[in-house]
Amino acid sequence: MFELVEKNNFWGDLPVKTGYLRERYLDRLARYLDNSLVKVITGSRRSGKSFILRGLIDHLLRVRKIPAKNILYLNLELTDLSFIKDTDGLVAVIREYEKRLKPKGRIYLCIDEVQEIEGWERVVNSFSQDHTRDYELFITGSNARLLSQELATYLTGRHVPMEVLPFSYTEALGFLGQTRGKESFIGYMRTGGLPELLSIADHELRTGYVGALRDSIILRDIVRRHEVRDPYLLDLLVRFLTDSMGSPLSPRSVVDYLASSGYKTNIPTVGAYLDYIAEAYFAHECPRWDIRGKRLLAGEKKWYLNDPGFRSYLTAATVSDTGRYLENAIYLHLRGQGATVRTGKIGDREIDFIAERNGVPQYVQVAYLLADEQVIAREFGNLELIADNYEKVVVTLDDAAAGDRNGVRHVRAWEFAS
Repeated sequence: MFELVEKNNFWGDLPVKTGYLRERYLDRLARYLDNSLVKVITGSRRSGKSFILRGLIDHLLRVRKIPAKNILYLNLELTDLSFIKDTDGLVAVIREYEKRLKPKGRIYLCIDEVQEIEGWERVVNSFSQDHTRDYELFITGSNARLLSQELATYLTGRHVPMEVLPFSYTEALGFLGQTRGKESFIGYMRTGGLPELLSIADHELRTGYVGALRDSIILRDIVRRHEVRDPYLLDLLVRFLTDSMGSPLSPRSVVDYLASSGYKTNIPTVGAYLDYIAEAYFAHECPRWDIRGKRLLAGEKKWYLNDPGFRSYLTAATVSDTGRYLENAIYLHLRGQGATVRTGKIGDREIDFIAERNGVPQYVQVAYLLADEQVIAREFGNLELIADNYEKVVVTLDDAAAGDRNGVRHVRAWEFAS
């Protein structure tokens, strides 16, 4: 068994396969080094977490000159390591590694897809707090609850979270060797940024890949984890969110919609299943904020897909959906920049996004095109109602920038997403 662990580590001449280097994440991880805080990397399946973790290992080896035997890498998704079935097995592997390699000084424990082991949080907490040895832990997982319930219970104040999204527009350009512009941005906002998907040219193969990934998220990250009693309802909700990307909805509105289609369910069940879908990073809910009242609003929230490829390849998406794709792409860009993102309401007007970073808001209105004066008046006018002096931006796919109006900037989408 230990030979299988050794096979998947970097103690010999095996090179570290890092793939496309995602520098914004690696730079953050490098800044987090040299302390006892657990570094927690979360994101959807196939978003690139494993490559980022291996990129960190490569940094430790090449830049920091850490001895290879001081780094233990365990990818719990690999069939080679399927013998690690529980916390006892995980601890046994770590102890056997220490016994055989006898590392001196700090030990770097890198555990990929840690949620595959039930009770993992107790092991991580134990090693991170072990005062007899110097451990630094890095873990990845495909469930947002790694940042909430489990870690809040066992690692309060002793972990650093980092959310990983699929490739940003800038990363996709670098990966594909494309140049920034309207054509490449439209392609990106429809195809999305799943790293492996961008390596597939054939449309049919892409459809199969995205479908298999969706099914894996549903079955492995939701049905099995939460012991879902109605998988058919869960599948209906996933399809509904995919088809209605960027639309406002609530558990009640979903229940009413399903009832009109002949399927009866209840609000608590739908609410719980929507939470599960968000936890698995399939889609994100975007709450509504009353700008004048400075409070969150109850009721409907908008939902955006973690990657628009789920819509492009699994639904009958049409050219007329461009506005939805643009809004989803801008939401992901803002979230990827580390902003807390909400939709806004001021009086009876809607503001597409309020992106807050370090207490500073940025107001963003998204429109397909500034087709006429009526559209211009609406999109700029909504932002002009906001009385503060923070940045206000209208983002569109227009070929030419329309300039500023009363302190509101017009920015073309491929320039905004830089």
